[in-house]
Amino acid sequence: MMRPGPRNLITDVPGLRVGNAQDAALRSGTTVLTADRPFVASVHVMGGSPGTRETDLLAPDRMVQDVDAIFLSGGSAFGLDAGTGIMQGLRDAGRGFVVGPVRVPIVPGAIVFDLLNGGDKGWTESPYPTLGHRALDAAAQDFAIGTAGVGYGAMTGNLKGGLGSASCVLPSGLTVGALVVVNALGQATVGEIPHFWAAPFEEGTEFGGLGPAPMVPQDAPLPRKRLGEDTTIAIVATDATLTKAQAHRMAVAAHDGMARALLPSHTPLDGDLVFSVATGSRPLQDPVTDSFQLGHAAAICLARAIARGVYLAQSGPLDLQPSWQSRFGAPR
Repeated sequence: MMRPGPRNLITDVPGLRVGNAQDAALRSGTTVLTADRPFVASVHVMGGSPGTRETDLLAPDRMVQDVDAIFLSGGSAFGLDAGTGIMQGLRDAGRGFVVGPVRVPIVPGAIVFDLLNGGDKGWTESPYPTLGHRALDAAAQDFAIGTAGVGYGAMTGNLKGGLGSASCVLPSGLTVGALVVVNALGQATVGEIPHFWAAPFEEGTEFGGLGPAPMVPQDAPLPRKRLGEDTTIAIVATDATLTKAQAHRMAVAAHDGMARALLPSHTPLDGDLVFSVATGSRPLQDPVTDSFQLGHAAAICLARAIARGVYLAQSGPLDLQPSWQSRFGAPR
């Protein structure tokens, strides 16, 4: 059986660290995932409106094989500047791809749109390089989820969004984790009731323990946001030794978790994507079975992480949407 790791966070994958930085007035933030050493990474995009940095180099045929960090940021295209601050911090630490006497930190990332969430966006200089640097400085095994980091100003189709994470340990001993910001066009909950679409995969009471929803007739949904305002972006990670091609297949499989936890997902108005990370500390014992189970576990962890991000979002005075807590009661 699969079971959650001790933290039920992506940092249950040994060696990974996550840092958050946010600005309450801005109502936005950045989250960065890094590790003790460079790691294999890939990405798969399924949404129609993505915003990314350095994702082409993650293809299996590209020269660079490892990256130093991956970031998820608010701010729409402005949020891609977070990578500049993260690169500076990594360079100061002596990290990066070696080119002669120079080190170039490799930092892919992706953004969500949170420019219309009520925060003060009238900056004269982009705040995102500073947020990226702060997030890197804060990177640790324990980190906040819900209204934190990139999830600080996130919204969904009906409730406040947030940053979510979850983990599981496979019978083989391999660990899988997910990290996600839920800023979706769709809903994580069923209709107007508190039950989560991801309920069949819940571990214990990690998002309320309400169980699956009663049967609710589903009408054809109408978009509650405009083009470009939505996106769910995620990272799934494992301690397995994977090639970039194998990591890509894990990212593809993880998208199933997004579809299980958000209705609808992967719309033309969303920029949905999943990064995948393999730290390489545990070799595959059975390449067929282990690869099969890694994809399944990544999807399950991502579905759970999405529900946790919405469930643990906290209410604030300038919210444009209710949080799950304010509408349905405090978390159990």
